[in-house]
Amino acid sequence: MKTSITTSATHPPERSRHWHDAIATAYFPLELRFLDPDRFSGDLTTWQFGDVSISRLTSDALQYHRLPHHFRGVRDEEFLVTVPAKSEVRFSQSGKEVKCRPGGFFLERSSEPYQFSHAEQAHMWVLKVEADALAGRMRAPDRFCTLQFEAANGAGGLFTDMLHLLPARFDGMTQEARVTVGRQLVDLLVLAIKADERVLTSGNSTVRGAHLARIETYVRANLQDFALDPDRIARACGISTRYLHELFRDTGQTIRNWIRDQRLVACRQELEDPNNAYTAAEIAYRWGFSDQTQFSRAFKAEFGVPPGEFRQNRSRSAPTFP
Repeated sequence: MKTSITTSATHPPERSRHWHDAIATAYFPLELRFLDPDRFSGDLTTWQFGDVSISRLTSDALQYHRLPHHFRGVRDEEFLVTVPAKSEVRFSQSGKEVKCRPGGFFLERSSEPYQFSHAEQAHMWVLKVEADALAGRMRAPDRFCTLQFEAANGAGGLFTDMLHLLPARFDGMTQEARVTVGRQLVDLLVLAIKADERVLTSGNSTVRGAHLARIETYVRANLQDFALDPDRIARACGISTRYLHELFRDTGQTIRNWIRDQRLVACRQELEDPNNAYTAAEIAYRWGFSDQTQFSRAFKAEFGVPPGEFRQNRSRSAPTFP
């Protein structure tokens, strides 16, 4: 699906409300503060790639505020990834602030209050992605909000290149292709974040952070192995099992629960794929769940419905247009 919204055809006194509604629809509810509401000009185009959306936004000077009443009762957390293409933007959340100019990008978390602003006309690209999609690929992605990442070189450059390229190819893609490239775009985002050395040191000592990153990599590469357990992980990563449990105690989650969560996310991604011919039981077994009753119970606890119903719901809601 592609949608385009502009204020150019809107009566001046109605432009601020029109833009409020456009932003809430494309992202989530925010309070907007305009420099000159009646003369405000903005254009917003959004392309949907499965559960991921890419938007191109151009607007006059503006402040966006995410306030506590905006997310009360909201269950699903999302992240916005903003890539400025013109003018500096400022963002503050959880007591931290980043000033990001073209050549960088940063993450915003929907479940915490924040302020986002630009004092001049700005042109930016924004990726909206579910928190679960990021958490399924990296531990605690909220650690990296208010950090500016490289958007011009390496994995970050490839990520932003894809942001620019995909909308131009949108009309020629099947729905299956859109879902697939949406996931690949998230993979590139994760690569760009992990390429930054601060990822290893964020929120902890360099040594402990490096151990966690090594553990993360090993577990993700061996999720399908039934024999994956704390003792094996500790041996493979050159640490004691006791130290492994201590590292994860600092994250507020046990290593066993984290492994289970990663397997559940992997199963969910396969169940979302309309071309995946495996049964839910076969998918569960492929990702290390030997007890189908336990898997179904854990999946429902995590995602709200049993795996079979989840697959049926996704199938019914999937667009049929090419």
